[in-house]
Amino acid sequence: MEDPSGAGPELDRDLALALDLADAADAVTLSHFRSAGLIVDTKPDMTPVSEADRATEALLRDRLSAARPSDAVLGEEYGSSGDPGSTRRWILDPIDGTKSYVRGIPVYATLIALEAGGEVVVGVVSAPAIAQRWWARRGGGAFLNGESVSVSAVERIEDAHISFDSVDQFVDAGATERFLALERRCWRSRGFGDFWSHVMVADGSVDIAVEGPGLKYYDLAAPMIVVEEAGGRFTDVTGVRTAQGGTALATNGLLHDAVLGALSG
Repeated sequence: MEDPSGAGPELDRDLALALDLADAADAVTLSHFRSAGLIVDTKPDMTPVSEADRATEALLRDRLSAARPSDAVLGEEYGSSGDPGSTRRWILDPIDGTKSYVRGIPVYATLIALEAGGEVVVGVVSAPAIAQRWWARRGGGAFLNGESVSVSAVERIEDAHISFDSVDQFVDAGATERFLALERRCWRSRGFGDFWSHVMVADGSVDIAVEGPGLKYYDLAAPMIVVEEAGGRFTDVTGVRTAQGGTALATNGLLHDAVLGALSG
């Protein structure tokens, strides 16, 4: 997609800020990673939250308050802040993959996105423990560790590599058989989960990434723009282009309609 605002230089500055924020977040998350003293609590929805989640989001909010004081912020741990009428809002997930993080699994990332005029225009997915960072700005392409990336050219489900988060998600949604039928048609399947499934669609490592119900805007905003700027498609499992939550389907674009058809039965 092209930059809808035409504000290339401004978006470049916003992207530079987002990358600086990711550097700061990486320092915090790595300092707590695999720490014997890491404090982990349980949120009301029974998902874990660590002191690193809270510290990282607090730091990002402080930096944004200084650098972009008129922008609003939405974060996983501290909710919404700033002017609710602002046309610019930063979307933060301090640690996507907290369940992995607290068990010492290095597949986690800080997700930083900027929404302007209702459209996600900047996204950064930073996974410091595996030394991988994906980013994009609207109209500027997608990148992994500074190198331009694009989706695969696979055209048939039978040749595709699919990634997902959890089979249980589809059990809860009453779509187990449709999901398993799709998974069995694919050449290869792996449950990479969380952010990783989606950004690997962007860099061509995976052709299809699908997640069932329960996702939030802060889980999807940054991966969505990375996938789209790499030439892929990003929708929910009904085909609606959205990162607002619920379900998610990312593909190389060539496979998207066929996957939607398979999931709809």
